[in-house]
Amino acid sequence: MAPVRHPEAPAPGELLGSHYEHCFGCGDGQPHGLHLSARAGQGVDVTAGFTVAPEHQGAPGLAHGGILATALDETLGALSWLLRVVAVTGRLETDYLLPVPVGTELHLDARVTAVHGRKIYSSATGRIGGPDGPVAVRADALFVEVKIDHFVDNGRPEEIRAAMSDPDLVKRARAFEVNP
Repeated sequence: MAPVRHPEAPAPGELLGSHYEHCFGCGDGQPHGLHLSARAGQGVDVTAGFTVAPEHQGAPGLAHGGILATALDETLGALSWLLRVVAVTGRLETDYLLPVPVGTELHLDARVTAVHGRKIYSSATGRIGGPDGPVAVRADALFVEVKIDHFVDNGRPEEIRAAMSDPDLVKRARAFEVNP
């Protein structure tokens, strides 16, 4: 089925924020994390960006491929805000087209291409220097909708307790559980 933006999704241009402070991809609580920030697009799409830091390199002076895959995964995961569901990565297929030097701003865009039951199909690109820059990486992904219990049942108890004591995080998570 064609994807449908949820009526209560964040407005186009709105900053989506971090889903969890200690997330390596989007959280501010990770000193060497990506600190990726995503914004809602017009349809069922988001844009995001981050700057490749020296801590993110693999080969000397170049971004590690796993960091680039993480950036794509985080951007694709942000799409769930527009569908108002909680979803996890089921599959991520990444193509590396150009090396990405340290210090480079990577502009990412992602969109949902189809939804079938709990399955969310999506794709993303990462461009060097901005939205019109050359494509350095791209990915196709399958995300699977889950309930909050997925994290409660599988996460480490001390982190789960800490997260569940954050009223803003709990409020955001519970809001996604009511999906008409």
